Amino acid sequence: MGNADYVYPSSAPTAGEGGDCLHRAAIPPPQPFLKSLKNAMKETFFPDDPLRQFKNKPPAKKMILGFQYFFPVVEWGPRYNLGLFKSDLISGFTIASLAIPQGISYAKLANLPPILGLYSSFIPPLIYAMMGSSRDLAVGTVAVASLLISSMLGAEVNPAQNPTLYLHLAFTATFFAGVFQASLGLLRLGFIVDFLSHATIVGFMAGAATVVCLQQLKGILGLTHFTHSTDLVSVLRSVFSQVHEWRWESGVLGCCFLFFLLITRYFSKKKPKFFWISAMAPLTSVILGSLLVFLTHAEKHGVEVIGELKKGVNPVSITKMVFVSPYLSTAIKTGIITGVIALAEGIAVGRSFAMFKHYNIDGNKEMVAIGTMNIVGSCFSCYLTTGPFSRSAVNYNAGCKTAVSNVVMAIAVMLTLLFLTPLFHYTPLVVLSSIIISAMLGLIDYEAAIHLWKVDKFDFLVCIGAYAGVVFASVEIGLVIAVVISLLRLLLFVARPRTLVLGNLPNSTLYRNIEQYPNAGNVPGILILEIDAPIYFANSSYLRERIMRWVDEEEDRIKASSESTLQYVVLDMSAVGNIDTSGISMFEELKKILERRGLKIVLANPGAEVMKKLDKGKFIETLGHEWIYLTVAEAVAACNYMLHSCKPNLVTDEKAEPWNNV
Repeated sequence: MGNADYVYPSSAPTAGEGGDCLHRAAIPPPQPFLKSLKNAMKETFFPDDPLRQFKNKPPAKKMILGFQYFFPVVEWGPRYNLGLFKSDLISGFTIASLAIPQGISYAKLANLPPILGLYSSFIPPLIYAMMGSSRDLAVGTVAVASLLISSMLGAEVNPAQNPTLYLHLAFTATFFAGVFQASLGLLRLGFIVDFLSHATIVGFMAGAATVVCLQQLKGILGLTHFTHSTDLVSVLRSVFSQVHEWRWESGVLGCCFLFFLLITRYFSKKKPKFFWISAMAPLTSVILGSLLVFLTHAEKHGVEVIGELKKGVNPVSITKMVFVSPYLSTAIKTGIITGVIALAEGIAVGRSFAMFKHYNIDGNKEMVAIGTMNIVGSCFSCYLTTGPFSRSAVNYNAGCKTAVSNVVMAIAVMLTLLFLTPLFHYTPLVVLSSIIISAMLGLIDYEAAIHLWKVDKFDFLVCIGAYAGVVFASVEIGLVIAVVISLLRLLLFVARPRTLVLGNLPNSTLYRNIEQYPNAGNVPGILILEIDAPIYFANSSYLRERIMRWVDEEEDRIKASSESTLQYVVLDMSAVGNIDTSGISMFEELKKILERRGLKIVLANPGAEVMKKLDKGKFIETLGHEWIYLTVAEAVAACNYMLHSCKPNLVTDEKAEPWNNV
């Protein structure tokens, strides 16, 4: 690559001119430590400044605003009208038709009594309608959380041998999940959920969906005994070791209903205005399956049915929670893990639909709302709930306007609990398995995985790691693998930041990466490097070594091309947001090493925090304020002036006058 002619900035001095027209980076005024700490904490935990609406308000108004903050219904409720109610009424009954069969199905997936699925679709939606900030989120149980509860609690207590203890542990885990979720929101710790990256969620959800589908082979094939493990090998071994137990009646019935559900979903995708066909398909399957079993007495020929469901709304369960060893640690661990997954899904779904309708939801408010509804729910025979994507998508497509659609759904479920539960006696379990499989297939987002492969191979590795961990080990291990890989990537980014060689774009004062812009030319005698990350103890040694390697490579290039010798190393610090004491020590060492080789270090555009730290660390005094400039162009102009002037080299001649006195 040939050198481009250096172009002076309009304000830069040329040979024989003074240097006062150049702008040097300023040291910000000192700030008290407590004030600085307060600002940092505020930006970390209160970036949205939720207290700004309380400023300069009388006490009565502050109380009303505080109540509205935790109960948004108080704010939008007075503006509610009949027109909005008509839309919410239709949406509510539509999602109720999906919530009832899904609730029963997911409760079975969690190895809990089916009636708990209906209980969990009654109380939590009412709480969320008062406290949630999303207009579109439809609250209910979800398959992934149900699978987690089944696998984590099932490893400690066998649900078949000790169903009462298992049930009580489910309530306890839900309670701790709610406490954890609400605490994250109240303490403004919502950024913790951000460690579950998009790639992690894609792989984890797909892996969980695969495992759930495989486990439904028990219902499809009419098997009585089945493994409690969730990994692929255990499930397939359990299926094929019982070939003689397969029920063809159950298999045929399951395949027929699964085909019906998939066809209706495909049709609704092709014709979005007929979304209600797909939404009504699960309830239609339950009705048809129940009628078929009732008329043919298929339950006497190997087709298992739900059996009796108790009438009545949620009984109190607060006295049934388990807070004693050895099960307390299991309940807490299950609650935290399922709580994080439920939060990630609920907030992601809520934000997605809020974006479509051009409004914002508060992530911390959502955590408090979801946590509160799980705390209250655990006291009334509910297990973990959040905002599932499938139900929320139906709610959105049905034209919901507010969270009242959740209230309508809850009332519909309440009426079912009071009057209609006997109708589910003959519902075949194979239909529930078909409903779960059809819902889970939508979570296997292979298009997103392909997109990750095209855009970012490391993100694809995170996705595949999560998927493989879930499918071949367990749900918890898959989640841990994905989070660990994501954190390793983050640590690698911090520990091995990029450094780029910059060149001058012809006929401009712009300096850009020479790999990205091949026409950017080197400035004779000057090496310009950009540091692309904060400088901390974890990367300071690497940066010193990498900068020296750039210097060695530049000197080798100069020798090969017989150009002017290298005399200045300009470091563009625009992207260096912060620096610690290890970073300052690195600069001191780098300065000494470069000076021994006859080179001068020049800094360009260090930020306020960096300047403050460099000043307190006495590095600016050591380097000289005259070698710190506002832009790369001005730093290069100063170096270039010294190269073209008759002044001695400032590095090797201690008697040379400072640049700002020339």
